[in-house]
Amino acid sequence: MKSTIGLKIAAVAAVVALAGCTDLKPLQADIDSLKTQVGQQSSDIAALKTGKADVGAVTAASSSASSASAKADAAQNTANQALASSQAAQTGVNDLNEKIDRMFKKSVSK
Repeated sequence: MKSTIGLKIAAVAAVVALAGCTDLKPLQADIDSLKTQVGQQSSDIAALKTGKADVGAVTAASSSASSASAKADAAQNTANQALASSQAAQTGVNDLNEKIDRMFKKSVSK
């Protein structure tokens, strides 16, 4: 009986510890910000290409947009990896909870 209670406590602790892994809102906010920057840079490039600036400015804006786009892609990849990790952790916790429940039911039925 003591080991069942200990397992339940361990499962609750694992759920609490893993709950912190699922907060992707800050990463998503960064991604949204970077996407906005990419959009702004793209419109700046379009304006520059219409003849409102010299070739140097177009090149600089294009480079800046490419850099922002690369950063947005990297942030999205990081968010995707964090989401996959949290989903895998949640699956593990769910499996552990099911196992503990089976063990508890088995010990109660004896």
